[in-house]
Order: sequence, then structure tokens, then C-alpha cells
Amino acid sequence: MTDAAASAHPPEPETAADARPPEPKAAADARPTTTTAVSAHPPEPKIERSLTLHLRGDWGMANLHRVCGWISQELTDRCGPYTKVAIWNSRGFSDAARAVGRGEVHVALTTPAAFTAAALDGRGAFAGESFPELRALGTVPQRDRLVMGVHRSLGITSFAELREAKPALTLATSVNDGENYVGLAANALLERSGVDVTGWGGSFLEDERPFESFDHVLTGRANAVIHEAVMLPHWQRFGGDMHFLEVEQDVLDGLRDDFSWPSAVIEEGYFPGCPRFQTLDFSDFLVLTRSDLPEDVAYAIAWVLGETRELLERQYRHIPPERSPVTYPLDPVAMGRTPIPLHPGAARYYDALKETT
Repeated sequence: MTDAAASAHPPEPETAADARPPEPKAAADARPTTTTAVSAHPPEPKIERSLTLHLRGDWGMANLHRVCGWISQELTDRCGPYTKVAIWNSRGFSDAARAVGRGEVHVALTTPAAFTAAALDGRGAFAGESFPELRALGTVPQRDRLVMGVHRSLGITSFAELREAKPALTLATSVNDGENYVGLAANALLERSGVDVTGWGGSFLEDERPFESFDHVLTGRANAVIHEAVMLPHWQRFGGDMHFLEVEQDVLDGLRDDFSWPSAVIEEGYFPGCPRFQTLDFSDFLVLTRSDLPEDVAYAIAWVLGETRELLERQYRHIPPERSPVTYPLDPVAMGRTPIPLHPGAARYYDALKETT
């Protein structure tokens, strides 16, 4: 290989921890070649060197992997000719933040976005290992909530009534193993609401993904559920058989203060026959990196998210926006509002939006 070819094609990393592209020699080298004139859109990036990047999505067939594929295609089109992007499978929860923070991958997606804030200073699921160098490249919007429903046959419509009745629940949710955010949040919600499922003679049906939990409800194996992905059609099938419990304000306040978990509402009628109620927000996919990602790469990924959003949107337009796993139309300005600090390269893209509008 000639010297010129070698400089254009970074060697394969020997380990995942070595996967970061080489640092730029000077600050000027870390920025894509652009002009300073204000145009209708932030300038399109062009990275002359070839990159080897590692991304991390979901289990392999869900929305985070789809977003990774979109980023991979559009970024590769704007980098050197030998650019390679690997997409690793993941769970998309706290494991994604740890993988980025430990330098195993360059970029990962995780949901819900707000849960990553605790990783910066080692709270909650991240106790004992903080990641202050985590930075955001943007968010992909998904309007979602974590909700608890109990079968109407139990005659329970609130957490206060649940505490008084102490029924034996068979509750479907996700595993509580310190990584799965659904299981983590479900157990925190139950504990702070004074609900003792096993102490009252009940049991958990725990699975990794929502579809197994929904099947427990639909087949009658479970008489209660705590889960997310509220836009999926399963909720419309069993929602009319459920009373959904509003989370009490002191519980929501404590979860926000301790872990930065926000609250949100489910509007009246979103589930069949259901009134408006307040619960945990479980929204948005966060695109994560570290502060040492080269600035031109961070800018380029943020530009891809904002300027090629049509490519992702068109894959969901057969679904009404309020029932879609990606809440379209995507708004680049909103995508730049993140629960952790933006990478400076990404911030340059979102700041440019303000200048061009």
C-alpha cells in the first residue's frame, strides 16, 4: 500500500476500544470544507478521508437498527471511498450508553432519550460508573409513554385503590436486570407507588421485548401490564379491557428529581374508552457519541439526521403520525434539543439552522 493510500484508509482496529478514527492533526482539519455564507440549508459535509466506524442499534429488526442503516448509508456517501460502517446489535438501553462511554463503539442509539442524563453523573442504573464525556448528535422523535394497566375485572382505577385492595397480580413487563429500561422503570414505579406484587401473592411475567408481554395480556395469562411502545396496535386490542392508572404526582416528582425521568400525558381516547392521565414519558431515540468523536464526523451525522430526514420519514408514512414508531414529520430544530450536551460538531449544524431560518 502506498503512503497516500494508507492515509486515506485507516487500518482496522485491533479491538473495539481502538475503534475511534484517528484524531485530526489540527482543529481546522476537524471541520468539513464549507463557506461562511448563509445559504438555504446548513452546508453539506464532505469528508475526504475514509473512515471505519462502529454503530450500535437494537436487537436487529426494530427502529434503532433502521436509523443506524440510514446514518450509515448517507454518511458513507459523503466520506472517502474506503469508508466502512459496522452496525452492532444491542438492546438500546443503558447498555448502549455504556458501550459508547467505554469506547466500544463510536455511536449508539438508545431510548428513551431522557434516561441517558443519569449516565453523566452516575445515578440510578449508572451508579458506580459515570460517563461525563457522553455527547448527543441529535434525537429521532418517537412520542411514547410507559403505562400501567390492570384488567377491568379487578375493579381498580387508581394506585390508591390498588394499595387498598392488594390483589394478586400477574403482571407482564420486561426483565429488571439493570439494563432494560422498561423493567427498570416498571419496578421503580411500583416500588415508589407502594405496590408489592410478589408480597401480595402475585407474580411477574418478564420478557425482553414488548411483543411477548402483549401476548401475555391478549391470551389472558396476565391481568396487568407495565410497558411502552403505546403506538403499537396491540394496545388497541386489549386497551378496552384495562383501567390505566395515573401515576401519582409525588412519584413522578421523585423520579424526575432522582433520575431526570420526565412525565407526560396520555390524551383521552388514545386507548379505547380511556380518560386522559399522567404517567412516565418514554419518548425519543437519542443518538449518542463521546466528546472525542472528530468534529467533522459529528457535524456530518447531525447533518444527515436533519437534511436527509425524508429518507426515514417515507418508511413510516403509511402509519398515522400519532400511531407511528417514528413521530413524523421530523423537525431538525427539535431534533437538536437533547437531554445531554450536544457534541460541538453537532451543535454547529443545529446552530446553523438558526442562521438559515
